[in-house]
Amino acid sequence: MTGRFVLQNVKMVEGNAVDIILENRKIVEIVPPGTGIGEKVMDYKHKVFVSSGWIDMHVHAFPEFDPYGDDVDEIGYKTGVTTIIDAGSTGADRLPDLVSSCKNSKTNVFAFLNISRIGLKRIDELSDISWLNEEELKKAIAENRDFIIGLKARISKSVVGTNGVEPLKIARKFSADTDLPLMVHIGSGPPNINEVLDLLEEKDIITHYLNGKANNLFDDKGKPLPEFSQAIERGVHLDVGHGTASFSFPTAETAKKCGIHFNTISTDIYRRNRLNGPVFSMANVLSKFLYLGYPLKEVIDAVTINAAEWLKKPELGRISEGDIANLTLFSIENESTPLLDSEGEKRVAEKRVDVKGVVINGEFIEC
Repeated sequence: MTGRFVLQNVKMVEGNAVDIILENRKIVEIVPPGTGIGEKVMDYKHKVFVSSGWIDMHVHAFPEFDPYGDDVDEIGYKTGVTTIIDAGSTGADRLPDLVSSCKNSKTNVFAFLNISRIGLKRIDELSDISWLNEEELKKAIAENRDFIIGLKARISKSVVGTNGVEPLKIARKFSADTDLPLMVHIGSGPPNINEVLDLLEEKDIITHYLNGKANNLFDDKGKPLPEFSQAIERGVHLDVGHGTASFSFPTAETAKKCGIHFNTISTDIYRRNRLNGPVFSMANVLSKFLYLGYPLKEVIDAVTINAAEWLKKPELGRISEGDIANLTLFSIENESTPLLDSEGEKRVAEKRVDVKGVVINGEFIEC
C-alpha cells in the first residue's frame, strides 16, 4: 500500500476506538474514530479490535520435517500472526535451509536454534551427545545472528534417551558462550523436572508449562513445586506452547488458581495439529484463555507486548506513529464454541476470537 489507507472505527484492547492511518507501509497517524481521511477506508464500525501484530513464540515452520513442520504463511499471517518464532526445528546442519525457505514468505520469522545439529530430523535429537557440536552451533549463529534469537533444548525422556539432564547442562554452556537464552521444552521424565528447573536462569523460557504429564510443575496438592517458584523469582519466562501433547485445562486452572500466569501464549503449531487439532490456530488457543477467565488485555498482551519485550523488538509490540505497520484485526464473537485440550478434555466456551485481517509490514490482507 503506497496511498493513504484508513482502518476506521477500530477498538483498542483498552476499550477506546481510533482510526489508524497507514501510508508507505508505516503508521502515519492515529486519530479519533471517524476522522481519518485516506484514499481507501475500511470502516469496522466499532465491531473489530486492533492490536499490534500477534507474535507466536513457538511454532515449527520447516516444511520438510515430518511430523514437526509446516509452511510459514499457513501458520503465520493467514491465521492473524504477523511474526513467528521457529522453536528449534533445525540445528546447525539445516539452519541455512530454514532461512532460505523463509525468504519468500510474508510473515516475519525468527528462530531458536536447536542445540542438536540434526534438529528435528529425528525426534530423539538429544539421545546422542556427539550431535551437540559447539563449533558448528557457533558457526551457524555467526552467519545468522539477526535470525537466531535463542537456543532450543527439548528435555524430555523421548528426546534425551538415557542422557538425562546432561544435554541441558551442555545447553547451559552453549548459552553462556553465545550469550543466547534457552527455550526449554519440558515433558515426561526422566530427567526429573526439578533437575531441569535448577539449571534455568533469568530470561530462559519454559515452554509447555501447562502440560498435564506426571512430570509437571505442580505437586499432588495442586501447589507449585518450590523449584518452580524459585525459577519464576529468578526471572524465568513462562510460555504456553500448547501443541499436540502439552496443554491441559486442569493444569491451566491449577496455575491460575495459584496466581501463576503466562508471560507468553504460543501454539507449538505444525501441519498436523493445525489441520486436525487440538491447536488449529492462535485464535483458537487465545479463545481457551478467555474461557479460563483471563481478561482480554492480558491475553493479547501475551502475544504482543510481552513477546516483543522478550525479543528486544519493542516495535513489534506497539501501535505507534512512525513504525512499520504490523497489526492484527480480530473480533470477539459471542457464540458457543467447543474447545479441546491436549489430553482430549473438551470444554465449551461462550466467546471465541475470530481473526478478520492483518497488516503485515504495511500490507493489508483480509483473513
